[in-house]
Amino acid sequence: MSKIERALLSVTDKSGLVPFARSLVAAGIEILSTGGTAKVLRGENIPVTDLSAFTGFPEMLDGRVKTLHPKVHGGLLYIRGNATHEQSVREHGLKPIDLVVVNLYPFEQTVSKPGVTLEEAVENIDIGGPSMLRSAAKNHDSVTVVVDPADYAEVARAIESNGTTSPELRRKLAAKVFVRTAAYDAAIGEYLTREFSRPLATSDSPASRMPESLALREPLAQTLRYGENPHQKAALYGPFRDTYEQLHGKELSYNNILDLTAAAHLIGEFSGDPHTLAILKHTNPCGIGQGDTLRAAWEKAFATDKQAPFGGIIAVNRDLDAECALAIVEIFSEVIVAPGFSPEALEILKQKKNLRLIQLLKDPRETDARDVRSVGAGSYLMQESDVRAVGVQDLKIVTKRQPTESELRAMLFGWRAVKHVKSNAIVYVQSDRTLGVGAGQMSRVDASRIAVWKAGEAGLSLAGSVVCSDAFFPFADGLVAAAEAGATAAIQPGGSMRDSEVIAAADERGIAMAMTGVRHFRH
Repeated sequence: MSKIERALLSVTDKSGLVPFARSLVAAGIEILSTGGTAKVLRGENIPVTDLSAFTGFPEMLDGRVKTLHPKVHGGLLYIRGNATHEQSVREHGLKPIDLVVVNLYPFEQTVSKPGVTLEEAVENIDIGGPSMLRSAAKNHDSVTVVVDPADYAEVARAIESNGTTSPELRRKLAAKVFVRTAAYDAAIGEYLTREFSRPLATSDSPASRMPESLALREPLAQTLRYGENPHQKAALYGPFRDTYEQLHGKELSYNNILDLTAAAHLIGEFSGDPHTLAILKHTNPCGIGQGDTLRAAWEKAFATDKQAPFGGIIAVNRDLDAECALAIVEIFSEVIVAPGFSPEALEILKQKKNLRLIQLLKDPRETDARDVRSVGAGSYLMQESDVRAVGVQDLKIVTKRQPTESELRAMLFGWRAVKHVKSNAIVYVQSDRTLGVGAGQMSRVDASRIAVWKAGEAGLSLAGSVVCSDAFFPFADGLVAAAEAGATAAIQPGGSMRDSEVIAAADERGIAMAMTGVRHFRH
């Protein structure tokens, strides 16, 4: 391929633009540009030719039509060396465009903003950008196309060394273009399907919530050492680092990522609470505590289970301080997740070279509105994320005895905890701590037995505790077992055919019981 002579730059994301453009000028490449991009380049004294001067046709319709022109797409699409194409180029006065640098109107960011209107969304649907990208990518034998500022440096190095780019690089960049435009179109299709279905569907209709099609087109973020097990290959995709910033420690593993995201979602439940600390293992909480300080919260969480936290994940709802850091480093942990770390805490924790420190840049529950899972056979399940919150006003007290204020606080604390335990799930709590956790059992009675056993192993009394169940008690035996263990109150969704039997068993034992009407299965 001959040297690159002419480049078209038209970008929404201006990051890295100026130094990249300077490298092109240094290589003797003519720069064509449009609108805001041209203005930025001129402001930096970089020579640029307006695209309208190149095409002989002005921008019009508020900028909607500026790059949709034969001199642009002809210059991109004609096959160099093809006699028929070369003749057409000469006849119509077309000039080659050898490099295209385009990124798209921020449609996804626009529709993610609260209160965005349909008109705003539609105006952020890019037409010329995807057209130029696709033309250039189709003709990648002759044209280099760049859709991601992260690729500027590699392209600049190639041009500096050889005056052009290698076929391998052009192919890689072209493939990246079609991945990006596919994701862009999918986002537009999903948004418009949802918006246009609103007048035709009730607010509870699946048509108003679920997209007509599912497109997974996220860029590779990181190749992982392996998956759940060493014989499985794995990788991370998408804008993970927009939410989670790693400050220290070894590279995250597949299991680390599963665990830390579970921890982040759990601790988000307690964002407005007093100092709260959670310890998780294999995505299950094994201890949650609250106190006047994070150190006090740590002591309560760790006391729930002093064996499971080894190699676990720790999450806190406040900036981690030195006092708590000193307690944490006494055991081996894989990851700590926090909204921030004090300088003193960082100094303490960084002495553990393998300990991964993750700063939460935002509440993941704000962006993770849906869960998607592969179920094999090339098929996927999608559901809304379980962000349903329950307050005192949502509780239906179904027993003769009303819960005390302390029991009410414990119910609301435990309800947020049991929500994040794998089903079947039973958790015994006080108002500021977990006492016993039973996770992932085939029967609710077994989950309760394990929770009772774990509390006993930790030397914790369940007398006066509240038992929390993620789903209804199908029989009275689960409630009876909890009462025998010392629970004086219970919280559960209700909805069983035998609710009356469970309520009667609670009344017989003086237990106060609340029903939420909300189930929290977690598979």
